[in-house]
Amino acid sequence: MNDTLHTLTEQYNHLLDCLYDEDYDEETLLDTLEGLEGEIEEKADGYAKVMQRLSADARALKEEEDRLRARRTTLENREKWLKGQLYLAMKSTGKIKFKTLLFSFGIQKNGGKQPIVIDDPEAVPDAYMVPQPPVVDKDAVRKTLEDGVSITWAHLEPRGESLRIR
Repeated sequence: MNDTLHTLTEQYNHLLDCLYDEDYDEETLLDTLEGLEGEIEEKADGYAKVMQRLSADARALKEEEDRLRARRTTLENREKWLKGQLYLAMKSTGKIKFKTLLFSFGIQKNGGKQPIVIDDPEAVPDAYMVPQPPVVDKDAVRKTLEDGVSITWAHLEPRGESLRIR
């Protein structure tokens, strides 16, 4: 093995930098991968380490997204609650329109279409119904094909392959 640990570390750190940089296209990434020195086993170990790092970073970003989404939802709900409290206060005091130095406040009817409620869906005449197109039951078709029945309008595809690293 001609490569020093330092050289291999530099090469894989450069690869990691390239993978994180959105400006690198796939061809440049392939060139970088081909430039890595070492046997296939060494490269595979290096790839696996880089993939672990990318996966861990992606998980951390997902967790941060979830945390920020929850925080955003909390703030939005509090804003709606405050608006509702102000609405109730204005209605109960009869002050439905006024101005302050900073804002103008007013209660008004909502625009758009008037809301509708269907009280008895079973009693709605067909003229008011929107027909739904039928949907193929793929599970039933798959079972029929797996049972050996030949169907001219459908077939089973071979299962795909994927790399598994343990």
